[in-house]
Amino acid sequence: MIQIQLVAVANRGEIARRVFATCRRLGIETMAVFSDADADLPFVAEADYSARLPGVTPAETYLQGERIVRLVRGSGGQAVHPGYGFLSESADFARAVIDGGLVWIGPPPEAIEAMGSKVRAKELMRAAGVPVLDDLAPESATEADLPLLVKASAGGGGRGMRLVRTLESLPAEIAAARAEAASAFGDGTVFVEPYVERGRHVEVQVLCDQHGNAVALGDRDCSLQRRHQKVMEEAPAPGLADDVRAEMHAAALAAAHAVGYTNAGTVEFLYDAASGRFFFLEMNTRLQVEHPVTECVTGVDLVAAQIAVAEGRTLAEILPGGAPAPSGHAVEVRLYAEDPAADWQPTAGRLARFEIPADTELGLLSRHGIRVDAGFTSGDEIGTHYDAMLAKVVSWGPDRLSALRALRGALRRSRLHGVSTNRDLLDAVLQDRDVATGAMTTSLLERRLVTEFRDLAPSGDPELAPFVAAVALAARDAERRTVQRGIPVGWRNVPSQPHRTVFAVDGIDEPVTAEWYAGRDGYRHPELEDLRVLVATPTQVVIERGGYRQSIDVHIDPVSGQVFLDDDAVVRQRLRPLPRFTDPADAVASGSLLAPMPGTVVKVVLEPGSSVAAGDVVLVLEAMKMQHPVSAPTDGTVTEINVEPGAQVAAGDVLAIVEEHP
Repeated sequence: MIQIQLVAVANRGEIARRVFATCRRLGIETMAVFSDADADLPFVAEADYSARLPGVTPAETYLQGERIVRLVRGSGGQAVHPGYGFLSESADFARAVIDGGLVWIGPPPEAIEAMGSKVRAKELMRAAGVPVLDDLAPESATEADLPLLVKASAGGGGRGMRLVRTLESLPAEIAAARAEAASAFGDGTVFVEPYVERGRHVEVQVLCDQHGNAVALGDRDCSLQRRHQKVMEEAPAPGLADDVRAEMHAAALAAAHAVGYTNAGTVEFLYDAASGRFFFLEMNTRLQVEHPVTECVTGVDLVAAQIAVAEGRTLAEILPGGAPAPSGHAVEVRLYAEDPAADWQPTAGRLARFEIPADTELGLLSRHGIRVDAGFTSGDEIGTHYDAMLAKVVSWGPDRLSALRALRGALRRSRLHGVSTNRDLLDAVLQDRDVATGAMTTSLLERRLVTEFRDLAPSGDPELAPFVAAVALAARDAERRTVQRGIPVGWRNVPSQPHRTVFAVDGIDEPVTAEWYAGRDGYRHPELEDLRVLVATPTQVVIERGGYRQSIDVHIDPVSGQVFLDDDAVVRQRLRPLPRFTDPADAVASGSLLAPMPGTVVKVVLEPGSSVAAGDVVLVLEAMKMQHPVSAPTDGTVTEINVEPGAQVAAGDVLAIVEEHP
């Protein structure tokens, strides 16, 4: 048995911070490797040692396995934890670590290889007696087989996955899935299988030592998904019959034994509640994003367990009392930087304020409460090179409904400023009737997004919010005065006319003008006579209206000048003060197709002079590991293409111009 003294994490963001937190508790030193784009992020500063990986693009940095091994060895590192994503399920990287004389905190390369191809994994599971869904040859698919799911053989996270409802669209969706899989995983192999419309995604956490012992550490439900990416996870999986749960755990252990698995891993199943049957989906040969919910209900630090297994300890040493029975219920949601108004596309930019109330961060909860695993802090920059997840917010409570309620409360009290997020979607999910009863399916969220969740937008009073923002700005300007401080705020020669402050407001197409008066008696609204401003500072405005007192938290970003308003129950708004006159340099030609986010142009579909119909794809951007088509807004003619494949673009750049047909 060895004793690990220094762990390097071949990853970034919140998972690197998560591993470091456990290492600090165990007295193990830590090392971070980082890209130029990540140099200022918290995980780099928190490591005992760090090493920059120069000479490649940020997206390629964490895929440089041999260079990472050389850096770790050169620094005196002893072990490598791969986190998840990037090289975490690369058998070649695992071998390079082991051949380099380092300890690999993960399963044997052979187990990774066996489960790395979903096609090969299905064959192994079928031989081991684990139920699987049969693959379909695309050329033999019929209408009776629909719907179908095209899936990447390597990787996961929804990349290279396409739902197909018509046979005519199958070839195009296979081509798109291959392209995305090749970009994300370096392997464009895909396969096709039946799609279970009302299925649930249930997974089992396994832990296996190097001595042939294995245990199932409970199960999780991950059915709430959008674009095949998990949005909410919970443990234990609700509504499973005891016999189904036992069979699923046994199947997961059989899967692990079939490939000689060691360390922590997750076996994922598709569960058909109508029939009570389940089918093997894949085995994630690494720590899962959603591992905190299992840690909450079992009290087991899975990262510490991973390190202990890598050191050669037995399960009897790691879990002296055996696998603990679940205690209470835990729910996790993934907070993403994405824009609901732009079909939930990933967003980039500066986090002006990033505060989530929590009882603990990146570690075990000692009692029921809120845990936050985040990769960012206030002031950090969200780039386009990596996944758009900002944080995992986890609630652990005595029962499921208590955990759901506490999690929703934490989200509502969060202060998330500077980039658009999916916070409002998560809030809606946690209130959903089917989520409350545990009747989730993998298609539920997609259905809700075209019905109840279709018009999610920041909440706020379109008249009150601009007034409050204008008052806060006036209070800030008053505090900044260095002369004539005795003059009342807002004093003017013509008191009969109100002050006017113009804002661009989220969710409203046209600029909004706030009118307000100020004097010795404070601030007042020109029309709402029952509205009283009780407190006005740059960080808080308290108003009273109709006997109801409301305190609104204000944040004026010193960098962008944007005003953010938060009242947990009523107002959540972002407003940008507009200049009185528009700079001509900001104007763009009519019909301009603007980049919705920073990214890389991967494909230009049309040429200048091409006729287009509304919705035709003009070009394709890649950002945050996903491809995003840029389409013509109207019927017309492409008059300009301003970019070519490989070009890096910023949000708002003019990519092309489509002249509308008269």
